[in-house]
Amino acid sequence: MNKIAYQGSAFLIEWYFDDNAKSQAFEYYSELTISEQKKALALFRLMGERGVIRNVEKFNNEGDGIYAFKPQPDRFLCFFVKGKKIIVTNGFRKKARKLPPDEKQRALRYRDEYERQERG
Repeated sequence: MNKIAYQGSAFLIEWYFDDNAKSQAFEYYSELTISEQKKALALFRLMGERGVIRNVEKFNNEGDGIYAFKPQPDRFLCFFVKGKKIIVTNGFRKKARKLPPDEKQRALRYRDEYERQERG
C-alpha cells in the first residue's frame, strides 16, 4: 500500500489508511476520471511544493483543524501533522454550498484514528 499522494519540498501529502488498510480518499480518487485526478493532483503538487494555497476556491480551512482541497466538483478533506505532512482523509463530490457535516465528522474520526495509530 502506497500512502504517498505527493512528495513535495514543502509538504509530504499522504492518503489516510485505516487499521484494515482501507483508504476512502484513495479509493474515491482512484474512481475519478483521469482529468479529475489531474485536477486533484495539481492542488496536491501546489501545496506540496509551495507550502500554501491562498485561493479559498482551491483550498480552505473548514474549522476544527480540518482543511479541504477543492478540485471542482470534488473535495478532499485533510489535516496537518507535525513534520510537514498532510493526511488526506476522505473524498466526495460536492453537491451543496456547505460542507456536509457527515463528511467533516468522518475526517475528524479518521484524524483521531491516525493519531491513535501513530502513538502505537
